[in-house]
Amino acid sequence: MIAVSSSEMREIERRAIEEFGSTSAELMKTAGLGVADCVRRLVLDSQLRDPFVLLIAGRGNNGGDAFVAARQLKKMGTDVEVWIAGSAAEITGDAALYLSKLKTAKVRVTELPTMDDWQLAIRLPNFAEIIVDGVLGTGIRGPARGPAAGAIQYIRSQAPLSLVVSIDVPSGLNADTGEAEGDVVEADLTATIGLPKTGLLAASAADAVGSVEVVDLNLSGELIPRATTADREMLTILELRMRFTPRARNSHKGDYGHVILIGGGGPYTGAIPLAARAATQSGAGLVTAIVPQSHRSIVATTVLEAMVAGAPESADGAFIEDALATIRSFYAPGRIVAVGPGMTRSPAIRVLVEAIIREAPGPLVVDADALTVMAGSPEIFRHARHPVILTPHPGEAAALLGTTAQAVQADRIGAAKELAERSGAIVVLKGAGTLVVQKDKPVQVCASGNPGMARGGMGDVLTGLTSSLLAQKFEPFDAACVAVYYHSVAGDLLAWSRGQLSMTPSKLIEKLSTMFHDTVIR
Repeated sequence: MIAVSSSEMREIERRAIEEFGSTSAELMKTAGLGVADCVRRLVLDSQLRDPFVLLIAGRGNNGGDAFVAARQLKKMGTDVEVWIAGSAAEITGDAALYLSKLKTAKVRVTELPTMDDWQLAIRLPNFAEIIVDGVLGTGIRGPARGPAAGAIQYIRSQAPLSLVVSIDVPSGLNADTGEAEGDVVEADLTATIGLPKTGLLAASAADAVGSVEVVDLNLSGELIPRATTADREMLTILELRMRFTPRARNSHKGDYGHVILIGGGGPYTGAIPLAARAATQSGAGLVTAIVPQSHRSIVATTVLEAMVAGAPESADGAFIEDALATIRSFYAPGRIVAVGPGMTRSPAIRVLVEAIIREAPGPLVVDADALTVMAGSPEIFRHARHPVILTPHPGEAAALLGTTAQAVQADRIGAAKELAERSGAIVVLKGAGTLVVQKDKPVQVCASGNPGMARGGMGDVLTGLTSSLLAQKFEPFDAACVAVYYHSVAGDLLAWSRGQLSMTPSKLIEKLSTMFHDTVIR
């Protein structure tokens, strides 16, 4: 989904009112109802029972959105209260209209017009499971002041024990640059209105925005600009779910492809089972895992749905060059090959990977050790006969480019573009704000996911998921985008329900079924 600057969004809303018959009050109502829906889904995903939701409203339009959301949540039976960062007498226009409706609905409203009021509130015990930040919107320039600054400090003080939902942008964040000149709310979820704002997709904003969802304003397609000041787009369910098509009733497993997963070695016994489970869980018709012979029984007993082949190995359990004959025996036109998870970096691995790149019979996914052994040689991927998807983390991308992980992180988009240019591949640069980059296409940013996913095995799951979508005949770029998004949102669902500290790749695979059930027909 295209990202826009704050001025571009204001122009879109102006045209919606002047050219398409909307009113500003209607747009505010739609926004507020969308925020309420985001909060409701967060309550369900977090398995909260009868939560108390505190909505903190500023004096502008973000405050109006919060008033609409509070009234709707009250109708849903949620225990809500609204605090105003200022006095009610200062609120005008559409926000004042919805504040009056809020009072008619008998929602508790408290005014905190001074910094002293907010400092006193900070000293009180925490009591809200969810806090909705409607303090400041996209118009902020410079640090917050007065009661708005106090409200931001209050939300920051409560964040360790509350889930925080920000309306449009986290208060204190510049919507265009993603920078903050003063205190800023650190949200778990940002419900951005209409279209993503460019600042939300900046690397500097990652800690503030959390995961991002778009609240649909039901705008006419004629209002969406074809070109903006942004150099990136955001992955959203609204567009990605359309990549799936219903399955024919008379179809069979052969219609949904055959994935060949190649990896494992030494102590890395779990990598291929995780990739294979993800591939079978996400719809591939057939999955074959090729692992060193000593790993065969482990994979076969762990993933009952996959076929498993053992290949020649060294004394320390890593592939040797003779493994290539086993790998080639499974090649057939159109089969998807994924190589690298847990493969080790033994002397034979580069020889095997180079041969796989040149000979793979269908689209190829390359991850982990298969990337690292190609350090300094990204051009090798241009020798593939079919499209290639590379899925490096920053360290692996740095090895390919001959630089450092710090340099990659300092300019993630630049590094991903360079790697895509030099390799001729689609590049998935993992990390906070995972990127999907292909030459001559807009950079796609995933604004979902959370720090709980920073653990071994998560990348293996992404490899299996990506391979499965390729097997089901997704276009390679689409397969990468859908896999990244579904993987990240499954991680968020897991974090909401189980917490970040106890997340595991195996549990994330189980959450994939929730994602597919909720968003894919049949």
